[in-house]
Amino acid sequence: MEEEAGGGGGIVLHDFTGRLGEQRVHFHAMRLRDSLFLWVGAAPALASLAVAMCSPRDGVPVSTSLLGDPSDTASACLAQRLARKTKKQIFVSYNLQNTDSNFTLLIENRIKEEMMAFPEKF
Repeated sequence: MEEEAGGGGGIVLHDFTGRLGEQRVHFHAMRLRDSLFLWVGAAPALASLAVAMCSPRDGVPVSTSLLGDPSDTASACLAQRLARKTKKQIFVSYNLQNTDSNFTLLIENRIKEEMMAFPEKF
């Protein structure tokens, strides 16, 4: 599903899926003017939300948890890595039980693959 609201500076929605190991994972990207909201999950839920952005004073993007258990760092870590790659403010809601680093790397690689295939959506 793809939609563009408004003119060239509007909101662009982009949905995609991936089979990572045994699990089917859904992705929902919402590109805003200077930021990106990315939802990752297997079922409709918004259990966590984090934001990350690049800082002119530090090479590592700053991130914080906005919603959910702050000890669950999956959303914040993914937002941080994507902010470093895109140089945008990134909001991430990671809603999967599996937070193993190998699995989250598969998630990140699937997102990067989609970014390369459809750069105008991100």
